[in-house]
Amino acid sequence: MPEAIRPRSQSAEAYAAIRGEVLSGQIPPGVKIAIGEMSARLTLSAGSVREALSRLTAEGLVIAEPQRGFRASPISPEDLKDLTRTRARIESLCLCEAIANGDPAWEGRVLAAHHKLVRTPMLSMPSKVEIDEDWSAAHGDFHAALAEGCRSPWLIRVRQMLYEQSERYRRLSVPLDDSRRDVASEHRMICEAALAGDRQTAVRLLQEHIEATANIVLSGLAGVT
Repeated sequence: MPEAIRPRSQSAEAYAAIRGEVLSGQIPPGVKIAIGEMSARLTLSAGSVREALSRLTAEGLVIAEPQRGFRASPISPEDLKDLTRTRARIESLCLCEAIANGDPAWEGRVLAAHHKLVRTPMLSMPSKVEIDEDWSAAHGDFHAALAEGCRSPWLIRVRQMLYEQSERYRRLSVPLDDSRRDVASEHRMICEAALAGDRQTAVRLLQEHIEATANIVLSGLAGVT
């Protein structure tokens, strides 16, 4: 690889790695991210790690504290409630416009994304309460496919940012959920209503789906505070 593009490539690699660890909870909320330690572990330059952390700060996944460095953004019941309300509104707006503007190409993408989600096991192992990374990616693709039919680049960008912020909370919900929630059925019903052009039902189901995850985490947070 030419030396001139190596720093940029390292920065992108650091960004992808740290972002993945924050979203998955491997770097827990509120935990300090030491540049030197991260650089050594990822075998990337300190400058690349610092640049990646600055980029993640702009996205809200990391916070920078003067004279104290970086840490993963903390979580709280108040933040989750606000995030859930905002995400539900934006996702609903995207879905309404997607259904109104939906064409066969959009319907095909939604069907394909749902089919992939259905065929991907949610848990990494049946005996472990841990989300499978392939399922997590398929889940994100399904929700993105539902929204992208709205044809608004700005709405899609805002929706994606909110989805990623919600991802950390969603992963927390899995070990906390003792209600035997049928997530697959929730996705199926949302998909069917959207493709049937039933905006009212699709939006209601989507909002309930988003709020169900939030309520599980809120109950869990209440139990440890």
